[in-house]
Amino acid sequence: MSVTQTATVAPAQPSSATEILRLFPEINTHLAAQTQTHTTNGNDADLAGYDEEQIRLMDEVCIVLDENDKPIGSASKKICHLMENIDKGLLHRAFSVFLFDKDSRLLLQQRASEKITFPDMWTNTCCSHPLGVPGETGSTLEESILGAKRAAQRKLQQELGIKPAQVPLDKFQFLTRIHYKAPSDGKWGEHEIDYILFIQADVDVDANPNEVQATQYVSQNELKEKFKDEKLKFTPWFKLICNSLMFEWWDHLSGGLEKYMNEPEIRRM
Repeated sequence: MSVTQTATVAPAQPSSATEILRLFPEINTHLAAQTQTHTTNGNDADLAGYDEEQIRLMDEVCIVLDENDKPIGSASKKICHLMENIDKGLLHRAFSVFLFDKDSRLLLQQRASEKITFPDMWTNTCCSHPLGVPGETGSTLEESILGAKRAAQRKLQQELGIKPAQVPLDKFQFLTRIHYKAPSDGKWGEHEIDYILFIQADVDVDANPNEVQATQYVSQNELKEKFKDEKLKFTPWFKLICNSLMFEWWDHLSGGLEKYMNEPEIRRM
């Protein structure tokens, strides 16, 4: 298995709301009313040389959290993904979708070269963030799960061209949340509480080339063989999930998955 990117244990120091707000006064404690903050401009040295569309997406507002998944406010995707901020404890909410077809094969995607974080890597079907906007935010677990499902539906269409009607909200199954931290290239990284969503559906894929360069359905054995191929690179969260409970969940996709669903505790990895 390629080990070029490794996930690390989440930091021991608590990400309290008071401390995070002291360190990051730019956090908006009133969750944004618009999808984008429109603060990034062409003079941003951190984003110089990257794809224009991916730079624009860095203005999206992520949900900033304390260590217990309680929203503190919102901050741009750029602020949330800079390692210098992550190393100070900045934490945000995310989701990971695992979409299976009728034959229980998992749809993988290879991230586009244009991506600012983890470009060219293979990963699960869709990984992104609920935004700090009405409908995708939540302070209770029930509200937050619904927000993650809405965000998943939005991003499946934006990245893979999958119509919302093919992935209705009530077909998504929430399993658990994982808290992990992982660097990308030194400047960028992830520090997330990630909502794990399973869905089994036959869908029509029309991938956005700015987001996805390839897709492939795989069986369990085919994925395990891919992990042995040192030429292939995988995102750290995908490997982390697969190396823990992923294959056990997959075994119960057609029966018995209920016992793994709606876990209230956050798994710290």
